[in-house]
Amino acid sequence: MRVLIADSGSTKCDWQLLDASGTEMMEFHTMGFNPYFHDADKVETVMNGHSDVQAIQNEVTHVFFYGAGSSSPELCAIIQEGLQRVFSEAAVTVDHDLVGAAYSTFDGRSGITCIIGTGSNSCRFDGQIVSEEVPALAYILGDEASGSWHGKKLLAAKLYHHLPAAVEADFDASYGLTKSDIIDHVYLKEDPNVFLASFMTFIGKHRDEPMFQAWLSEGFRAFLDVHVKCYSEWPHEPVHFIGSVAYHFQEELRAECAKDGIEVGQIIKKPIDGLASYHLKHILPALKS
Repeated sequence: MRVLIADSGSTKCDWQLLDASGTEMMEFHTMGFNPYFHDADKVETVMNGHSDVQAIQNEVTHVFFYGAGSSSPELCAIIQEGLQRVFSEAAVTVDHDLVGAAYSTFDGRSGITCIIGTGSNSCRFDGQIVSEEVPALAYILGDEASGSWHGKKLLAAKLYHHLPAAVEADFDASYGLTKSDIIDHVYLKEDPNVFLASFMTFIGKHRDEPMFQAWLSEGFRAFLDVHVKCYSEWPHEPVHFIGSVAYHFQEELRAECAKDGIEVGQIIKKPIDGLASYHLKHILPALKS
């Protein structure tokens, strides 16, 4: 038995291969697959073009993929079809990245798990059921505090000439983007959410700027109000955070949580190790029986 587990955001996907004993055999990375932006053909093409996939595709017996955007049977089916073409002899299961996040942070207690990376969302897991109180509205209507949310703030401020002079000069030197370039990337090209989120590195570079600090505070405040306080259990359960934005800006995130007395649990950049551990303990035994 060879079990391949994937945790996919919109930007990057982490893969881990386990054998029947639960021993990690391989870890590799691909681009992220989101059914809102990628079809089955894209999944098949990218995976078949990866040397690590080529080496194992005939050995894999089970695939568990947890991905951003895979929030309904119809959306899951898009990713599942692409993966099934690649791993033709394997049983392929596709579910939401929220489910993967909940599994990866489960420590035996009920808790709320949040994703703040390219996009953002939350769920609650009691050890049996993963529940979601409010939907993820993606990068146009939602994704509070995410990379795409902050990217929109930055680009709007740039185009409106609201950035401090030194910051704007560094932006121009770093990216050399014209107004037309930005508009084309956001409105016409593929993966606009990933493009927007790519500017979190720049925000991190200038994170001490009062304007950026205000955005971070505003974003995390909006996220907590919408995606954490929607659960009646939030005052007395741990709240875990996953994703690059939560991880790299955890000082600002913790400060906003402290204002509400939120018990911060784990803050991790990527959940693949915790996800593999959960499958080893809770999923693989059932597959062996």
